[in-house]
Amino acid sequence: MKTFHSSSALLAVVALSAGCVVSGKIQPTVNPGAPVDVSTLWQEPENIGDRDLFHGPGGSALIPDASIPFTFIQADETGFSPGFDVRGPDGMEWSVKTGPEAQTEVAASRILWALGYHQPPTYYVTSWQMTGQQEGPQPAARFRPKLTDRKVVGEWDWYENEFLRTQPFKGLVVANVLLNNWDWKTSNNKIYEINGERVYMVQDLGASLGKTGYPRILSWLPMRGLGQGSRNNLEDFEQQGFIEGVEGEQVQFVYRGIHRSLLDLVTPADVVWTAERMATVTDAQWDDVFRAAGYQVDERRRYIAKIKSKIGEGLKVGLR
Repeated sequence: MKTFHSSSALLAVVALSAGCVVSGKIQPTVNPGAPVDVSTLWQEPENIGDRDLFHGPGGSALIPDASIPFTFIQADETGFSPGFDVRGPDGMEWSVKTGPEAQTEVAASRILWALGYHQPPTYYVTSWQMTGQQEGPQPAARFRPKLTDRKVVGEWDWYENEFLRTQPFKGLVVANVLLNNWDWKTSNNKIYEINGERVYMVQDLGASLGKTGYPRILSWLPMRGLGQGSRNNLEDFEQQGFIEGVEGEQVQFVYRGIHRSLLDLVTPADVVWTAERMATVTDAQWDDVFRAAGYQVDERRRYIAKIKSKIGEGLKVGLR
């Protein structure tokens, strides 16, 4: 039997992950001073407190009807969580995700949408059935409709985009750090064409509401594909802080992961900008966020308490 040396194993890992390495180089795609249509990424809500955070951007009209079985179309094996494409009794096709990311994706999506970031409709369905392949009762899942008025036309990169110097983009970075979302790969960022207009979304937010981590291998091979934390883990989320300190215009976040160069863009003013908006979400809305994602009463209370604590940390940054 052949024995593989560690160097051979390392080369194999590098070869397999060549397309997943993070460069860490910030590359705006527009010249300084050039106009940027930030409305394609973010639009200021008229009143955050009026947003329906239980039903989210799709409203109540798009809630999937789980009283009738969905028809299996195909399995989705591209991500961490098991998933399917299914068809509802009304002909609507849905992208379905099961596993621990189903809850966190719905909750995190509601929060970003509350702040004004474009988000696709998502719903958490606790009990449903499927016909065809893998027939029968199915586990709780995130349902995302495949609406006919929109299509995915591309992906966008956290490091190379036209929004890098804008306040909403930096606020988006802050919001993801606050939620401990660590899976910032390009394939999660979709460009949609909706009625002829392009909008930019951070779509797959399942690796949130746990803690961020930094496996030793990442110090010399910063790959997106390696796990950088936990997901949907209340105890982990409660244990990790938000702000370590501020030095001039540099914020030190309690963040463990491969995207530290991106965080260097963020100033104290950016943290305050995000925290002020999150602070306007009402208690009832916060409960709606986590109720929509299927969390129990005590889980909701604890997640909300920790998020509010982090918001408080963010607001204090402006006083240092």
